[in-house]
Amino acid sequence: MGWKIVNDFPKSIKKYIIIVAPHTSWVDFPVSILVKFITKVDIKFIGKHTLFQPPFGFFFRALGGTPVDRSKSQSMVQAIVDIFNSKESFVMALSPEGTRKKTRQWKSGFYHVAKGANIPLVMASLDFKNKKVIISEPFYLSDNEVQNIQKIQTFFKGIEGKHPENFDPDFTLKV
Repeated sequence: MGWKIVNDFPKSIKKYIIIVAPHTSWVDFPVSILVKFITKVDIKFIGKHTLFQPPFGFFFRALGGTPVDRSKSQSMVQAIVDIFNSKESFVMALSPEGTRKKTRQWKSGFYHVAKGANIPLVMASLDFKNKKVIISEPFYLSDNEVQNIQKIQTFFKGIEGKHPENFDPDFTLKV
């Protein structure tokens, strides 16, 4: 398909959370799944619960997915922290935008999971303009929230999703 993967996911770290952006199209999912298989990293993901209903629910589960009902009032962050804490090895990817539509406000769950489970973040960008998946070095969030957010924003600057008009590189993140 002409895509190039720049860098690799860490092999020596057994637990981390991957944030993937921009998320502007349904095409992001198949590209990400191909990256998962090419890199041979057992990456899990969460998705909207309706994706896991028949007839295709088994397919998304087989790919490593777990359904999330966002309408339920529960501590999803703590549930995911508990999963990380209960496993010797666990890698999970998610889109902090939480939607394919343009949004200025990213969901902060990934941030709280990384802090709560004391695991590093790995950032992965889907750059459709240059047909590159760019993977960052892992980093642990410091206690300096402003500096952490700036590092994340800097990584995703200049990246164009499938629909560039749906990505706001100056997103905000309230933690």
